[in-house]
Amino acid sequence: MSDRQTHLESNRPVRKRFPNQRWQIATAQPQAASELSASTGFLPLVNQVMINRGIATSDLAQIYIEPETEELPSPLEEFPDLEDSVELLKQAIADSEQIAICGDYDADGMTSTALLLRALKHLGAKVDYAIPSRMKDGYGINKRIVEEFAANGVGLILTVDNGISAYDPIARAVELGLSVIITDHHDLPENLPPADAILNPKLLPDSSPYKGLAGVGVAYILAIATAKSLGKLKGLTNPILELFTLGTIADLAPLVGVNRRWLKRGLRALPNSQLVGIQALMQVAGIDEAQKQLKPDDIGFRLGPRINAVGRIGDPQMVIELLTTDEPGIALERAMQCEQINQQRRQLCEQIEQEAIALVESTPIPWQQERVLVVVAAGWHHGVIGIVASRLVERYGVPVFIGTYESEDGHSASTIRGSARSIDEFNVFDALNYCRDLLGKYGGHRAAGGFSFPAQNLPQVKQRLSEFAYQCLEVEHLKPLVKIDAQASLKQINFQLYEQLESLQPWGIGNSTPVFWTPNVRVIEQKIIGKNHLKLTLQDDNSQCQIKALAWRWGEYFRLPEHLDIAYKLKENHWQGNTSIELELVGVRLTPAKGNRNIASLNKRMPHNDTKSQKAVFTHSGRIYVCSLQQSLQELRIRNDRGHVLAVNQGDRLGLLGKTREEAKQVNVTQPPYFQLIKAALAAIEDEQKASKGKTN
Repeated sequence: MSDRQTHLESNRPVRKRFPNQRWQIATAQPQAASELSASTGFLPLVNQVMINRGIATSDLAQIYIEPETEELPSPLEEFPDLEDSVELLKQAIADSEQIAICGDYDADGMTSTALLLRALKHLGAKVDYAIPSRMKDGYGINKRIVEEFAANGVGLILTVDNGISAYDPIARAVELGLSVIITDHHDLPENLPPADAILNPKLLPDSSPYKGLAGVGVAYILAIATAKSLGKLKGLTNPILELFTLGTIADLAPLVGVNRRWLKRGLRALPNSQLVGIQALMQVAGIDEAQKQLKPDDIGFRLGPRINAVGRIGDPQMVIELLTTDEPGIALERAMQCEQINQQRRQLCEQIEQEAIALVESTPIPWQQERVLVVVAAGWHHGVIGIVASRLVERYGVPVFIGTYESEDGHSASTIRGSARSIDEFNVFDALNYCRDLLGKYGGHRAAGGFSFPAQNLPQVKQRLSEFAYQCLEVEHLKPLVKIDAQASLKQINFQLYEQLESLQPWGIGNSTPVFWTPNVRVIEQKIIGKNHLKLTLQDDNSQCQIKALAWRWGEYFRLPEHLDIAYKLKENHWQGNTSIELELVGVRLTPAKGNRNIASLNKRMPHNDTKSQKAVFTHSGRIYVCSLQQSLQELRIRNDRGHVLAVNQGDRLGLLGKTREEAKQVNVTQPPYFQLIKAALAAIEDEQKASKGKTN
């Protein structure tokens, strides 16, 4: 049953929704956090954050805080084919043999291509590149590209961020007498391609610090190893480290192992980059000289999306030229194009998101019954629907499969192509595999995936995905999940805590931004600002501490109740020369004590007499309702004009909402809008009783 189906609260003049979340609060370990303080010197709250990330000993804490102190094994020892790859490249350079890089159109593929182009030209190689067309070719190297390379006299093919699943194209290259080095990081197929050398961290043991590398990380290792072997490392390390940093951020690679170590180093270099392309990108992103002296992490994470946007809806050649040129004029022109495309990407995401929400809630799509949300429409850009899928997961807390119609013959929309994003309990790749006989191409991993299938298969795909969802999801899973590190009071929020947390950067996959929670906070002020954001002043009644907070895209929840439990991240705010610590809200829930007071007030309002059933008709928020109070069962029932019924027993915090008890879902009646609706129903019954007594008298 969707929110629209259970829309007892429609047409309310104020708040339309209230965040319906599930909170996962990490187990507090005060003893371990206190013991860790002896070696870290950090506050117990910060130590708890590290413990939650598996950093529970002094030695691990030292490496986590200062990754450069870890002794790394040589990549030559870890990657079995690295030495052969270096020799192949050295031989090709010595023989002036043409080398061709086959990249990919996503951010990882673009930065990998730019990195190896810069490195190989620095080493004196004859090198060019090709990137498959997103529309014509799809992902990865193919036979057409291989045959074009051969026709143009290429002797060595180097794939980046692709190739591990391209058995037939690689076999064709070998047949034509070409040498092939595959650098990739995607999952391994049953049969590896017949390449001369394969570099893929998925071939390494789980304990390897190189295991989490993205494609750009594998390219970086190959470039450094080859330059070292040729004695030409000088002048190369910093430029390609910056490209590794951008690519790793944009690809959302896990920030563990060498990724964390090299990214921390690369982010420090970005503010003073010597690459004219990165300088130009910072300029169009509005990063001035003063901002460069602030948080280098912020700079990196502002540039990454601009690279990513081009991979989604633009021409990848634009980014490669931006990152390989040494001409400031060309760099600025390409950076401005990237900025325009990023603005376009934002607009597309906003438009598609709003259309998708309208489709979900007006159709309505019964995602709660199906335990998966499948939403498909014509005219959506497949390059950005993955972003929209992530936003829908945040909104509804359900696995999302979003698609758009595409034409294979230029006329009829015969194919659906889309992206999937998931919640923790649902494996996207397994779900797609469960539908494999209905799909065309598909791939992905636990959290995300891509797919295509004939449009006529849409009903069967929906049914199959729902079948799979019922195998792994319960109703209680279908809420947005907020993962929380620890409880804190507002009095503990200060610059010392913030600065210690910041020293644990960079945040990302595998090292998520810390989230804290505080109970029973009072909302002093709240208002909608900007594009539907919520600005609040909060107070901890115990300590009387006040703090500002911002909730992105939460305008639809205005006005929030006065008393709340809040979940939040810490943010530094710079305004008119002043710096303060503010909260970024990621979750709220009604304070239990407040809920109990609501229940008590409802109980007092319940009429107590001998009448078996009392009924009334009333209007609330512009809609007509019928309510009845069954005294023998102590049950209040409220029905709207669509036949949906809210049933609640006296003293219970939870009620049932639906057309029948079999399909009904549980709701917290202490939360808006149910509490106000129940008050209105009880008032109507009281009025009806008074009117009846008046007639009797």
